[in-house]
Formats: sequence, structure tokens, C-alpha cells
Amino acid sequence: MVRARFARHLLHLARLIADARPRAITLVSFARAGTPVGVLLGRILRRFFERPTRHYSISIIRDRGIDENALRFILDRHPADSVVFVDGWTGKGVIARELRKSVTSFNEAHGVGLDPGLFAVADLSGAAACAATTDAYLIPSAVLGCTISGLVSRSILNHDVAGPSDFHACVFYEGLRGADLSRWFVDELMRDVGQAASLPSAQADRKPAAKNGERSTAFLRSVMEQFKIRNVNLIKPGIGEATRVLLRRVPDLLLLRDPLLPDVAHLRLLALAKNVPIRVDPALPYLATALIKEIDG
Repeated sequence: MVRARFARHLLHLARLIADARPRAITLVSFARAGTPVGVLLGRILRRFFERPTRHYSISIIRDRGIDENALRFILDRHPADSVVFVDGWTGKGVIARELRKSVTSFNEAHGVGLDPGLFAVADLSGAAACAATTDAYLIPSAVLGCTISGLVSRSILNHDVAGPSDFHACVFYEGLRGADLSRWFVDELMRDVGQAASLPSAQADRKPAAKNGERSTAFLRSVMEQFKIRNVNLIKPGIGEATRVLLRRVPDLLLLRDPLLPDVAHLRLLALAKNVPIRVDPALPYLATALIKEIDG
């Protein structure tokens, strides 16, 4: 069951964070899919590890960087060595690399020592500094959007809405308040975490992250060559990323390792509904990968 697996991995990631930060903890998650992950980790650290924990969710945007105004706001209130950057998963590792680049630059500019490593629930690409698992599955916040993430949109960064001294912006969906399940989602998952906490600790995932990184790089290169793809951002590996493509983008092709696995059943249904061709490849390093249609213009 996905929610039980997610609960176990949240508990394990919280344990890793507690080990890495011996004093107070300041969680910084990435809005919006990482927001409920940060909220849950904060609750788990306070309840099961008795650690004082604060949580902030801020913006990071591919090729634009992290919200430095938000970082300064946090550092005015908390020591740099308490900060832990958290997210739900890594796909190709783009955000993990953007984080490392942005925070390293921020540290040099401001003379601080933020740890630029990402702590993720699931690290498919080997790009995270620490993760609960390298397995790919559908983490709920990957696809459920604003109604479990505090009714906010994805980050917005343009001069019309965000000035030099502002945080990155977002839209607040007031009209969806009646459908908001953000607190319900966290409360339900905490019940599952409570059940997981009563079980013996599972063996930590020991798959070498470096090999995952090498595998990811080789796979992306192979797919770009095979399908004549010019932009690597059109390749979305992993079940979560593939689901997002089929729900929100213009998909071109769905690659599956094994179409009979329960974890990919919803992908087959979505592909069928959108007339997206499916190609089965038993050697696929991920359970699923979606390719976005390249639109000229």
C-alpha cells in the first residue's frame, strides 16, 4: 500500500535528519510538492524524536535558483547549521543540482555555511545527499496539487509580481478553500506513521547513490539519442514524474519496464485515455518514463 510505504520512508528520513542535526532543526522544503513532506517531517521529528523543529517552505526554480530573500529571512531567525533542505523525490536530479549550485553561491556571497545537500524521501537519480529509499513509486504530493499543499500554486518569478526584495510569488486559490484537504492529508499520514513507528525499524536502503547517478546519466543520454530528443527536460523518469506528464503536459510516449505491475496501472489507464503510445522495455532502469511532445515554435 502506497501510503504505508510513504509513512515508513518519512519515518526513516526523519531519523536520518535527526542523526544529521544534533540540536534544533529547521526544515526548508520546496513548494509546492515538497510542502506536505516538510510538514509531515516536522510533526514526526517533534512527536517521535522529541526534537524542536521549525518548518518553512520556499521556492526554487530550475535555471533561476533558490529564493534568496526567503533564505535570508530564515537565517535571521535560525542558525545555518540547523537548516535541512527537504523534498519528496528526485527525478533527473535537476532540483538537487540547482540547490547545490544556488546555496554554494549564497554561502560564498554571504559568508554563511548552509549545507547544500538535499534530503529526499525517494532518490531515483542519486542526486540527493541523503534519502530514505532509491525506489520509485507515486508519492501523493507529486500529483495532488494545491488541495493538499496549502492551496498555493507553483512558484512564480517575474517582475510583474515579485520585486527584488520580495519572496518568489504564488497564487492562493481562495475559491478552492471548500475542497482543501491539506490538514486532512497530513493527519491521515500521521496515523500511518504512528503504525510504522510501532514496527521494527527496516533496514536502510544501501544502494550506492553514485551508481544511481551514473545510471541516470547514461539512461538520459540513451533516450535522447534513441528518440532524437534535443532537450533533456522533455524526459521525465520515474512513476511520479511520468504521472505528472500524463495529467498536466502533452505526452508523446510512455515507457514501461513491466506493464503488469500494480504501481503503473494508473499510467496505462491515463495513456489509454489520452491515446499516448506505450513502449515496453524490460531493461528500463526506472519502472516508468514519460516523454513530453516537443512543440516547435
